[in-house]
Amino acid sequence: MNKKAAYVIASFFGVGYCPIASGTAGSLATLPFAFLLAYYGGFYAMLAFFVLVYVAGTIASKEVLKYTSHDPSLIVIDEVAGQLIPLMFFSLYELPEIHKWWLYIALPSFVLFRIFDIFKPFPASYFDKKVLNEHGVMLDDIAAGIYALLVMAIFTHPASFTS
Repeated sequence: MNKKAAYVIASFFGVGYCPIASGTAGSLATLPFAFLLAYYGGFYAMLAFFVLVYVAGTIASKEVLKYTSHDPSLIVIDEVAGQLIPLMFFSLYELPEIHKWWLYIALPSFVLFRIFDIFKPFPASYFDKKVLNEHGVMLDDIAAGIYALLVMAIFTHPASFTS
């Protein structure tokens, strides 16, 4: 992958250049894509997008890391991958009305993902501090996404979101 394409992908088409809270911006930018994928394609479309984001993000991060420090703030494709995890699994259920999707699925998954991404409970902290390559960049956010999914699954029941 060439350098320019790597920066475009790693920054999720420039979102990573947000001057403040670029990780939050990357997570937030994921939400409309996730809704459209869930609405028009369901779980398998989201799963395919997740795999694409993970693979392309890993390759792009490897290239960007040649020119930057470990996990620079401009790389937000990892936030996209992590944020997709809870949203993807909730797409297995019938999608509620759009306002309920944003309130009961998108907002809680966004908040929980950001909390886990910021505080990095184990194993996210291990991936962030000990795996100092493109895999560490991606895997700490995957762990945060799994934690967000688990908390949402424990405290919610997707069937209650439908009308």
